[in-house]
Amino acid sequence: MRTPEVRTERLLLRGWRDDDLDALAPICADVETMRWVGSPEGMNREETWRHMAYLVGHWVLRGHGVWAVEERDGGELVGRVGLLFPEGWPGLEVGWLIARPHWGRGYATEAARAAMGWARAALDATHLISLIADDNERSERVAQKLGMAFEGRATILGEHDVRVFGRDLGSQEEQSTRKRL
Repeated sequence: MRTPEVRTERLLLRGWRDDDLDALAPICADVETMRWVGSPEGMNREETWRHMAYLVGHWVLRGHGVWAVEERDGGELVGRVGLLFPEGWPGLEVGWLIARPHWGRGYATEAARAAMGWARAALDATHLISLIADDNERSERVAQKLGMAFEGRATILGEHDVRVFGRDLGSQEEQSTRKRL
């Protein structure tokens, strides 16, 4: 399966390439960035490669997944954003991870909003969730900007207790009806 590209005003969401490892490895090695996604010690280069392979495989197995996110102006890889629904997950998740030097620029919100639109259009998704650690105030703010609200708690990967934020998207038919009204 070829990963579709999605463009926003400032970002390109695209499929992963082997040469992305050079830019992704330092992002995944940053313990402050990775503590929120279940890797508080960060990842070494080999672990980052396996993580990239997981992200690519998600597209093949599920027909959706997580994009590499790069700035349209200059092409710098700034993180990853997309849709996850691995075995044992409580629902279709929109998730984000942005490199710390790019925090505070609105990239997570911009890219996640584009991923949500793609999920509605391409998958006819009607509900999305985001799984957020208790102390991750930045991601909670992103979820709120995306119109998500707290829905409860879940345990993922057998050990991580997280908060579930969610939002109904409505079907394509409902979206078309709203636009006409």
